[in-house]
Amino acid sequence: MSPVSRGRKRKKDKKTVLRGPELELFPVPAEECDCPACSGDFDSRQLVDELTAGAAELLDTEDPLDAEMTGALFMSIGEFTEGFEDALVGGLIPEFEAGASAESLAMLLAIGSVADGQPGAAASAAAERLRAAGLPSPGWAAELTEPVTVADRTRLTDPDGVGSILTCTFHRAGRSHAMAISVDHLDCDAATNIHLLGADELPAAREMMRAEARAAGVEIVEDTPGPADFRWYVETALNARADHDREGGADRPEPPVDEEDVPDYHAMAVLLRAWIRALPAPSEPPADMHGAHEAELDGFAFGTALPAKRAEADGPAPGYRIKVTLRGAKPPIWRRLEVPADISLARLHTVIQIAFGWEDCHLHAFRTPYGDFGIDDAELGYRAEEPVSLEQVAPGEKSKIRYTYDFGDSWDHEIQVEKVLDREDAENHPRCTGGRRAAPPEDCGGIASYAYLVEILADPSHPEHEERLDWLGLDAASKFDPVAFDTGAINQALARLR
Repeated sequence: MSPVSRGRKRKKDKKTVLRGPELELFPVPAEECDCPACSGDFDSRQLVDELTAGAAELLDTEDPLDAEMTGALFMSIGEFTEGFEDALVGGLIPEFEAGASAESLAMLLAIGSVADGQPGAAASAAAERLRAAGLPSPGWAAELTEPVTVADRTRLTDPDGVGSILTCTFHRAGRSHAMAISVDHLDCDAATNIHLLGADELPAAREMMRAEARAAGVEIVEDTPGPADFRWYVETALNARADHDREGGADRPEPPVDEEDVPDYHAMAVLLRAWIRALPAPSEPPADMHGAHEAELDGFAFGTALPAKRAEADGPAPGYRIKVTLRGAKPPIWRRLEVPADISLARLHTVIQIAFGWEDCHLHAFRTPYGDFGIDDAELGYRAEEPVSLEQVAPGEKSKIRYTYDFGDSWDHEIQVEKVLDREDAENHPRCTGGRRAAPPEDCGGIASYAYLVEILADPSHPEHEERLDWLGLDAASKFDPVAFDTGAINQALARLR
């Protein structure tokens, strides 16, 4: 089946309410993708012939979405085809132009409507030359020149930090559509599914999500990000997913696809990227969030000098709301803390120890883009943490660093600055404002061993059940509660630090 015919399938039903994969906060098993790009069965000449022939269907449609979807399906091939953009600009686009037919013009307009950068500019320029030569434009072409506006931005988040759904509406020339993007926060904030639906269907879809969450005992948190922040969330999710797919290649599972109604994920991602560019660009380009952050964690030293510490002339530091998450824990274990932005890393270490109930009986280190900090030890490569403040290594919202405690068990925590706060109540910092689940017991062997420990204690018939109870110093499994979390007790302990 050609990409054009796959794109045209959706004309059968313009109202696609949550069709294809279920819209969930939690990822589901997926089937493998069998598209030409993923299977490696890619013939450029055959592709041009199929697309040119198939584009005849675009001459009959009135809806520009059909053209955009055709362009998106074509551009999605580039996700897995090395050198695709060069081949597109240097070969395929000139071949379309050389065809000098109404179908060729439609195909170039479709590509130019969604492609970014040089491919988009080359396709649009080639289309303009064909129009200047006298080829008539399809009826939908004029609508594609109208601006897109984005509205009704919402982020629905599972309070345990497992996942979220980003939703918004797109409007252009009297037509409206909506998208919902499922994000897995346990998988580098990567997008899992993208759903296209009618703008009028979005309120009911959101209410369905809330109702399903409540039925599962979860009250999801809803907020309205600003335009640039919303684009940041969307592009971060798309970029993380793209990184994962490139790493996994054809072996990475693809979400289930209903060929009769819903294009595949990669085509929807191309279309979403095109539409979301209507929003202002975020101050922190999310394109490098996944790859750059992972690079930070595996070696760090980029030769970047540690920023200067706040000077007295700079005035008092603001507060930071940070989320500290124990990596690898499922269900998630995390704490939300408020601290002065200029808190020293040494003091932040103490705060984290209290918040998670650790006993501070092992070594620790902060891993940052500016190097590793802990107890000053040249042999281990750690610089002294006491003189360094949090805002020096995490200068603003969305900044991330890591904190590792116990190099044997490797309790690895991710620290993210969620919000910069007013300084007015700084005297009440540090404090804990939320969290989920108890931290693992010291020396239990790491996150995988802890999961096994929880399983053993939940099963009185397990042969190691009594042995583990004895190790914990408990006389009954009921006294071990992995769900326990007490904000008040944490804040009482933190108050003694002030």
